[in-house]
Amino acid sequence: MSVSLYSVKFARTVLMIQLVTIVIIGVLFALKDVTWGVSALAGGAAAWLPNVLFLFLAWRLQGQPPASGRVAWSFALGEIAKVFATIILLIVALGLFGAVFWPVGITWLSVLVVQMLAPAVINNKG
Repeated sequence: MSVSLYSVKFARTVLMIQLVTIVIIGVLFALKDVTWGVSALAGGAAAWLPNVLFLFLAWRLQGQPPASGRVAWSFALGEIAKVFATIILLIVALGLFGAVFWPVGITWLSVLVVQMLAPAVINNKG
């Protein structure tokens, strides 16, 4: 999530839309089976929590005067941490907890699609 390009309020709005998406899809899968619902929540968490981590890492230097290269390194480290956190959370969900693959995958992909589409929808609302 390229939150460095947006304001804090905008990034929080996108994160909240993602969270609502996770809950709605989780409830829909829970209607089929509780295990599927929990698996969907785990897949959503694997996409959403790394975005929150990136938000904190990208903005930890926001109030300071920019040092040469410091913002770029902070952004790069945030992206690296985000990728590793996503991989670890998916491994934990699928491997350790034995989550059902389809709800995990569908919710994870849905959150990523919301991440790409929400900025366009929010910017074009008025």
